[in-house]
Amino acid sequence: MIKKGIIYLTLLLISNYLHAQKLISLEDIWKNGVFSSKSVYGFIPLNDGKSYCRMVNSAKNEQFVVKYSYETGMALDTLINSKTIALNNNLGEFFIESYTLSKDEKKAIITNGSNSIYRHSSEDYSYVLELANHKLTAVRTERIMYATIDPTGKNVAYVYNNNLYVFDIIKNKTKAISKDGLKNKIINGAVDWVYEEEFSMSVGFYWNNDGSSIAYYRFDESKVPEFSMTKYENLYPENYTFKYPKAGEPNSTVDVFVYNLKSGKSKKMNTGSENDQYIPRITWTNNNNLLSIQRLNRLQNKWELLIADSKNGNTKTIIEDTDRYYIDITDDLIFLPDNENFIYTSEKSQYRHIYMYKINGEFIRQITYGEYDVSEIKGFDALNNTIYYSSYENSPLEKHIYKIDINGESKTDITPQNGMHNATFNNTFTYFIHFHSTINSPSEISICDNSGKTIRFLEKNDKLKNKIAEYKFSKAEFGKLLINTGESLNYWIIKPLNFDSTKKYPLLMFVYGGPGSQQVTNSWGGANYLWHQMLANTYGYIIACVDNRGTGARGSVFKKITYRQLGKYESDDQISAAKYFGNLNYIDKNRIGIWGWSYGGFMSSICITKGADVFKTAIAVAPVTNWRYYDNIYTERYMQLPKDNADGYDDNSPVNMADKLKGNYLIIHGTGDDNVHFQNSVAMVDKLIDLNKSFESAYYPNKNHGIYGGNTRLHLFTLMTDFILKKL
Repeated sequence: MIKKGIIYLTLLLISNYLHAQKLISLEDIWKNGVFSSKSVYGFIPLNDGKSYCRMVNSAKNEQFVVKYSYETGMALDTLINSKTIALNNNLGEFFIESYTLSKDEKKAIITNGSNSIYRHSSEDYSYVLELANHKLTAVRTERIMYATIDPTGKNVAYVYNNNLYVFDIIKNKTKAISKDGLKNKIINGAVDWVYEEEFSMSVGFYWNNDGSSIAYYRFDESKVPEFSMTKYENLYPENYTFKYPKAGEPNSTVDVFVYNLKSGKSKKMNTGSENDQYIPRITWTNNNNLLSIQRLNRLQNKWELLIADSKNGNTKTIIEDTDRYYIDITDDLIFLPDNENFIYTSEKSQYRHIYMYKINGEFIRQITYGEYDVSEIKGFDALNNTIYYSSYENSPLEKHIYKIDINGESKTDITPQNGMHNATFNNTFTYFIHFHSTINSPSEISICDNSGKTIRFLEKNDKLKNKIAEYKFSKAEFGKLLINTGESLNYWIIKPLNFDSTKKYPLLMFVYGGPGSQQVTNSWGGANYLWHQMLANTYGYIIACVDNRGTGARGSVFKKITYRQLGKYESDDQISAAKYFGNLNYIDKNRIGIWGWSYGGFMSSICITKGADVFKTAIAVAPVTNWRYYDNIYTERYMQLPKDNADGYDDNSPVNMADKLKGNYLIIHGTGDDNVHFQNSVAMVDKLIDLNKSFESAYYPNKNHGIYGGNTRLHLFTLMTDFILKKL
């Protein structure tokens, strides 16, 4: 009797606890900020290796840049104060959006009034601030791009109206380095749309180490076809036109120049006679006259590293990588302080690893080995000959931080705890700021020493963790499933808190699935995770996500199997996964849905057509529906040119599978999407109408690929939630 009484009381307490917990609402996620997480912004390690600075906002809308001790966390000094700037420069008020410090830490570039252009680019009002007296000098009265102070602290380079300029701080004079810049024609010091989107870059100029020269890009995009989007903001809508090279179309002709401040002249570097190629990275070596240039052929299966003599423009290819499929561009290239060696990463062993070469191209050694992918080189500690890097050695689900000596020995995982880790090291590699999360716990941000020992926390997100405890959240779980090829796929699954294995639940799958991507990781998932929790615990759905073949962190063979056939194997795997889940005794196989955004929208569109007998419902947000409509760098990397792979483009296009649609389909797009054009959804809808297929659609006027701003996200996810409740 006593045992039964204890059991009954325990069950009663658990029941009361569950009922006491709150239900998640859409407003909680996208309007009221109930589950907003905190991070650390404006964090910059300082030269002494013992301190750092970060931006702090006060309740009175003032901004401070405060210097702190790594060791104690004590505030040592206030370097910048927005109120002091306003007072010292006779301004009514002054707002700081971002800041960077000069090399000697005596000046700062302050920006505000930012206007976003594309994914990485923006224009701002930019100022030079003297930290000693808070004297403020405008670099230019208009908004400019990429204001960057040189290593001497005497000059600022920037881009304005497609031309590159240098502003002499002491003389308060500006000189134009280029004069031929013209919208949709010539770009100097910045990059074109497709480089920015697909090579993850925007700044197109770089100071050398002593500030005597600037290396910069010049893009001639005259022959690139133009794309127009209608902006529905005024009485008469206007067209916004920009250069966008779709698959198979001409690219910009790209040249690299070096401007010498003393001579006042620019010298063109010899990047070869082939114009139909890419120059995805330029990086100064530690020799002030030697510039490295990375060159990639149009098919992106041959990569070369060139060393250029900036004085005469002569170049020499020192190493090259070739691949049967394609080569990804990274920032993993570090020239060592000895001026003789460099390290970089390559997939030449079928996994991404770190290699060391002499600057003359002589191979020295492979530093990391094994059946796992290195993610990123974090830096090189010259004093101790140690490389810090991140990798998926522990699991494809988790990225950890490692250190290893230059000989490939004494490898140590300095972040051994489960989860996803990231790090930013100080200049002396004695400390790093550590970002850590798991799928069920938001980010914690701490200061660690180079052994991984936590010195103290900067942000634990306790407020968010407490909120999660108040609401109905269930634990996401990881698993593996086998497909008919014998391949094992990773997945996560979220079940309702009151899960009963004897009941049948509807299943909603979430997919992205693009080349090298990952969704199944042991990391905090943000707003999507919160929405999935709401669907599970407010409405009783099971949510699952599977990383199909073609995704990352499992080596190049797994990743590159989708070459020339984007969508084929990925959708096969999602359909197989849906069948696997449908055979579980607690999943209703007649109520399986799938949703995705961008590449995920492409995937969900294929799944509801090609997999019409498996999926009842699908939502596609901003989907690619035909790779002929997408940009050439991304598309041709995986598909080759349309003229050389017509079947690959056409056989896996959702538009060409539209006749197979049986279930419920919702397609959503922003009309101002400069990335995946609204044209994709128009083509899909047009085909469905022609076939007299039933579907639902929604568009968001003037919204870009992210579809956000104001109440937009709340409206979008309300729409999606209602569709799922009605159709699944």
